[in-house]
Amino acid sequence: MSVSSTTAGAISLKGSADILVDYFFYAINSILYQRGIYPEASFKKNTKYELSILVAADQALNKYLTAVLEQLRSWLLMGVVQRLVLVIKCVKTEEVLERWQFNVITEDQDESKSPEKKSLASIQAEICHVIRQIVASNTFLPVLDTSCTFELLIYTNKNAQIPDDWDTTGPQFVANSAEIKLRSFSTTVHRVDHLVSYKLTC
Repeated sequence: MSVSSTTAGAISLKGSADILVDYFFYAINSILYQRGIYPEASFKKNTKYELSILVAADQALNKYLTAVLEQLRSWLLMGVVQRLVLVIKCVKTEEVLERWQFNVITEDQDESKSPEKKSLASIQAEICHVIRQIVASNTFLPVLDTSCTFELLIYTNKNAQIPDDWDTTGPQFVANSAEIKLRSFSTTVHRVDHLVSYKLTC
């Protein structure tokens, strides 16, 4: 991945958007694999962030993810993204069982000072810690013992232009839930905070 910068060591808005879109691709794939949304045979190994990460080999799924993430990239460059949410639902009842929330916060920039410098290696090391937590999610989340599907939601500011083929939907919260916070990471332009909500078992 090529990351552009305004000055040496300072990540630009475009560079930050590239980093986030790249991260979301691997994070989403990791969640879908770890939580068993697709069969194990539907994934192939890829190396990223010095980790072996399983990504979908299914063309239709990759086409969907690419379309969503390219729209996300456009909105990131416009500064209108608030959060990305991955919702896991029971196929039969459509009940929401898990909600993975990625909050995107634009970092305050003091224009009177030089842009904060942070190496790509440092950012990727932070991302690596988050991916490791996602990979370990089966150790702290309940087993999903039913067939599940997923949806991706993007929360934007009111002034965002919505494509004609996109629909407005509700928040799709988890009823009777508990929450777990995961690590955050920052590009100096954006910070991503993580929150997982899951349904409590009786």
